[in-house]
Amino acid sequence: MDPDTLFVIGLGLGVLSIPAVVSSVSKGERPRIATISLMVAGTMLVWAISNKPGGYSIEAIPAVVARVLQTLT
Repeated sequence: MDPDTLFVIGLGLGVLSIPAVVSSVSKGERPRIATISLMVAGTMLVWAISNKPGGYSIEAIPAVVARVLQTLT
């Protein structure tokens, strides 16, 4: 799979997992599934960064997201 696609999926999964972690902690529960999804998201991000020549700069992330979303439509 393309590193850009995995990067965008990892970003999305990570962003969506954060509210689940906060919700579980505020209820006094253990955030098991949310923690697992955060670990999967982190693994996707690390794999994408390590397999992309030159990695990703902060300024390039919006362009990468736009390019990947554009190819999906």
